[in-house]
Amino acid sequence: MAYDLEEQEQIENLKAFWKRWGNLLMTALTVVLLAVAGWRGWGWYQAQQSAEAAQAYDALRAAVAVKDVAKIRESAGTIFDRYGSTAYAQMAALLAARAYADGGDAKAARIPLQWAIDHARDEEYRHVARVRLAGLMLDDKAYDQALSLLSVQAPERYQGLYADRRGDVLVAQDKKPEARQAYKQALDKLGSSSPLRGLVQLKLDALGEGEG
Repeated sequence: MAYDLEEQEQIENLKAFWKRWGNLLMTALTVVLLAVAGWRGWGWYQAQQSAEAAQAYDALRAAVAVKDVAKIRESAGTIFDRYGSTAYAQMAALLAARAYADGGDAKAARIPLQWAIDHARDEEYRHVARVRLAGLMLDDKAYDQALSLLSVQAPERYQGLYADRRGDVLVAQDKKPEARQAYKQALDKLGSSSPLRGLVQLKLDALGEGEG
């Protein structure tokens, strides 16, 4: 009998607890379940986006291989519009820009490079795009624009690339002392194993030491 009374007391306590806290607990449980479902749904969505972006990127690479400009524009546009948040978008930006530039359409090449500067997920793509866009501006003799684009404070690992491109622009402006200084800075910042070092040294040697 004592056991029955103790059991009944526990049941009554449980009822009282549930009456007081039951709605709150059910609400919290619902929120947790919805959060888990949302997280799983978001993960599925991201995986689906990545898979579709990979297919679109493969189509872009195929178009670049055969120099199909119309297909390049279509594939790149699809990636930027639908899959701009994926890693494939930044890769597509540099690939499309190179294809346009190789095809002699510097104006078209500027667009994906600017997209990469503004939207690329990884800083490497943003800085490479900035240096390449400055190169197109150099070709167009838009020297001030190029130098302005290169005036950002780049992280240490990219400063050599920036300095080298500044040197190219300054040479085009016939500012040899400043160009020489930029190339020296590039050599100082580039790693000893950088394949760019030899080219920078050639450009520096071509300026001559101490010439105005």
